[in-house]
Amino acid sequence: MGNQEELSLDLEKLEKARNRFISEIAKNIHLYNITSSIGRLYGTVFFSEEPMNLDDMSEALGMSKTSMSTGIRALSNADMVERVWEKGVRKDLYKTEKDWYKSFSNVFINRWRNATELNMGAIKETKEMMTELYKETEAEEIKRKVDRDLDKLTEAEAYYEWLNEVIALFETGEIFEIVPKKSAQNNKHSS
Repeated sequence: MGNQEELSLDLEKLEKARNRFISEIAKNIHLYNITSSIGRLYGTVFFSEEPMNLDDMSEALGMSKTSMSTGIRALSNADMVERVWEKGVRKDLYKTEKDWYKSFSNVFINRWRNATELNMGAIKETKEMMTELYKETEAEEIKRKVDRDLDKLTEAEAYYEWLNEVIALFETGEIFEIVPKKSAQNNKHSS
């Protein structure tokens, strides 16, 4: 087999290996509130040897430039890609954010902070409604149920206060003192 044929076979193997990772990213990227097609876009930009513009992305994925624009905006909002500048290039270029911890932290913080605030608001309102009912009712059975429910709500409230502390660890970066970031140098070419 000639060198050119070997190179061609090796390139196919490389693409197969890359596609394995891209497929898994696309399948699980919904955790970031991103569609699988945008996950494939992320994987394509991730393995690109040079920053890509929308035309490059469109050609690589066989999708419209409009879809690429929408996708890159979603990835940018999740801090998964960043726009880069190259001298003499007029089109916007993008590459993946190297700090995966940053994108995870931002998505985690935004999603959990929002959910926690909504749930804490619901607990407060529910407690107020139940306290009012407790004052108004004369039925002992209702008072017992309200007491039990208020205890459950107080437990839920304690959980959300704890979750706010966890979120704060990500916001301040203290999480990385507790669970340090892993270095790529420690894992290089290991199998």
